[in-house]
Amino acid sequence: MTSLNSHGLRFAFGTLTALPVHVSRWDRGAARAGMLCAPLAGLAVGLLAALPGVLFLLGGSGPLLAAAASAALPAALTRGLHLDGLADTADGLGSAKPAEDALRIMKQSDIGPFGVITLLFVLLAQVAALFELYGRGWAEGALGTVVAAVTARLALTLASRRGVPPARPEGLGAAVAGTVPPRGAAAVACAVVACSAAAGALQGGSGAALHHALAALAGLGAAQVMLRHCVRRFGGVTGDVFGAVEETAATVALLALSLSLG
Repeated sequence: MTSLNSHGLRFAFGTLTALPVHVSRWDRGAARAGMLCAPLAGLAVGLLAALPGVLFLLGGSGPLLAAAASAALPAALTRGLHLDGLADTADGLGSAKPAEDALRIMKQSDIGPFGVITLLFVLLAQVAALFELYGRGWAEGALGTVVAAVTARLALTLASRRGVPPARPEGLGAAVAGTVPPRGAAAVACAVVACSAAAGALQGGSGAALHHALAALAGLGAAQVMLRHCVRRFGGVTGDVFGAVEETAATVALLALSLSLG
């Protein structure tokens, strides 16, 4: 069991980040453990992404540069993998072609107009939301960055649960699709939402706890809508769909956090 957990951590960090982690097992057991550990990879990405934002803000740069830094670093820490998946998925969905043709469009190396427009507005929304959060203080901006990153990777855990089929017989989507038992996914989701609420409570009391929990749930809800639409449209999930699900969850969680409950 300890060995499998170790391989799961390696799988999560090796496939969901660009950190120098060697993935030594690619079987279904390692994939299941890895996707259950996905929020831990999100925690690492979130903490690293929050660091330059906090340093810029404390250095007197203002919230806009801090927001841009915290939005850009996750892309660097994943080599743009999830943003590329989002763009490819947007091109596939926007093509209005049958599933087989849409999947072929998604595999092409270039990015079409739907992908470019989607990337533009998603990144703009992320920076705008982080600008609002850092404008309230470094702690709120940093916590928002971490909560969004963890929520985004939790969305991948839920997207890997049993009953969600792969759209292709090969690739990362096929490797992890259907590996996570529903109870395990639900347990991890409850733990992440509870931790988000606890972090919010430490920062701003019960109101902030509710706000952060609702933001995580909003991100997960939007990701599930995206997931269901892609499964209906393409017949299952792919690595690109996972990227779209991840970015959807992160963006919606940030937007929810940027709203003022008061």
